[in-house]
Amino acid sequence: MKKIFRKFSLLLLLVPMLNSCDMEPISYSDINPSIFPQTEEDLQSMVLSCYYPLRGSWWDGINTTSERGQMFVNDACTEILAGKYGAQKYCHELSYNTETSDVTFFYYTRDEPNGFIGKISRCTTVIDMIEKSDLPQESKNRYIAEVRCARGYLSYILYDMFGPLVIAPIEILDEPLNEAPLPRLSREAMVKFIEDDLKFAAEYLPYPKDTEYGKFSRGLANMLLIRLYLHETPEDKTYYNKVETIAREMMGADYGYAMVDDYPSLFELNGQSQCTSEYIYIIPCAIDGPSQNQWHMMCMPPDIDGLVQGWATVQSTWYFYDSFEPNDTRKTYLLPEYTTGNGELRNRDNPDQYLDLGPIPQKYEVDPAVPGSGGYSDLDIVVYRYPDVLLSLAEAIVMKPGGSVTQEAVDLMNEVRNRAKLEDKTLADFPTTEAFIDQLLTERSHEFWCESGQYRADLIRFDKLLDRVLELNAGQAPYAAKYKYVYPLPPSVIVDGKGQVIQNPGYTI
Repeated sequence: MKKIFRKFSLLLLLVPMLNSCDMEPISYSDINPSIFPQTEEDLQSMVLSCYYPLRGSWWDGINTTSERGQMFVNDACTEILAGKYGAQKYCHELSYNTETSDVTFFYYTRDEPNGFIGKISRCTTVIDMIEKSDLPQESKNRYIAEVRCARGYLSYILYDMFGPLVIAPIEILDEPLNEAPLPRLSREAMVKFIEDDLKFAAEYLPYPKDTEYGKFSRGLANMLLIRLYLHETPEDKTYYNKVETIAREMMGADYGYAMVDDYPSLFELNGQSQCTSEYIYIIPCAIDGPSQNQWHMMCMPPDIDGLVQGWATVQSTWYFYDSFEPNDTRKTYLLPEYTTGNGELRNRDNPDQYLDLGPIPQKYEVDPAVPGSGGYSDLDIVVYRYPDVLLSLAEAIVMKPGGSVTQEAVDLMNEVRNRAKLEDKTLADFPTTEAFIDQLLTERSHEFWCESGQYRADLIRFDKLLDRVLELNAGQAPYAAKYKYVYPLPPSVIVDGKGQVIQNPGYTI
């Protein structure tokens, strides 16, 4: 499958020459339509440019597996990841503020003008160009669906992190020299903006079996809709009805999804070399890019006796490790011990400085190519998988208006557990809805650690993040508070907004 993706990857390498979406706060776009695009091939390049910010890249890819990626910072807010400095520490303590550029740069700052909010405007401009082209309507719909999926995906990530965004309409983008500070959308308008994009994408994108490896499919668009609707359930429980409808659709034969037998194989070279039915969205990586996976360098200790000596930027927590049942195969690459180059055994009792917070969250098998590649791996970045659909449906059955813990919901959970070589849960194990949700959240953390970065959102959805952070820090997290459930906007956004953009409650500029 990686060979199939190679042509797509080579085209993406050309995108930086076309990518004018590293925009200043008000000058949303500088594309000159009288020069570019001129042909359908030009438009295809523009479509590919909208994939670019969603790739894995330390410099400007929001799904990088480094400390500059959304998964890294979001999982660090939970028991999955922890660290002693940087975003991994600030997030683990919920101690970030408006000056914490390790998290605010995702929007944009003066030092990081290539933050990701401008990439949404880029997508809007590309959509407008496609609509004005002479392509047949069927081709227009297909290309626009890809771009709207990219825009909806990126918008959801930033909305989940920062709350409602400033979204520039095409009328503003067409006049980049005219300063036009805009307010943030209301929550309702923000949700509708993302929902409309993803619904359009789900209608016109192909089914997974007809989708080129690494490109957006109807399955991804619907998975993102599920995540959006779950995000909104604290405000309106009827969103669970939408989750249920989409999840049941995605379980149908047209989508072709199924779980593979062996969980660890999903994160191994041999397993990824096959056309697996489980991946909903995976980012193909290569040592020479354009997407790169550098997770081994993030998590591996520098003194380990092995192929890869990393930077130990991040650890997991012993809280997380202890939450697994003994035979759970999902902790295969959560390493509680290692041997140093000097032959010393490091473990929980003798942790030194690289196991003192928790085990090594290796996640992926060690790629022998890493040592000679500058720290990069050929292993693809796994983002969304089919078990998310099953667990989302289980939650919807229980939490929808009039819902309850049913045998079907338990069976869906057991389907995920059984693949991990765990015994079934029974209805009797869940005397209350809260008991079921607690187990569901545990299954989510065990199944999806270091993938989509959505476990933070899962804890927030049930108002459990603050309590978890306090527990992880033994009550010593003095700056943790519920208003930290969204990150602060950077001060430059407030200043550039000229009174139109209001900071998230609880933060000072």
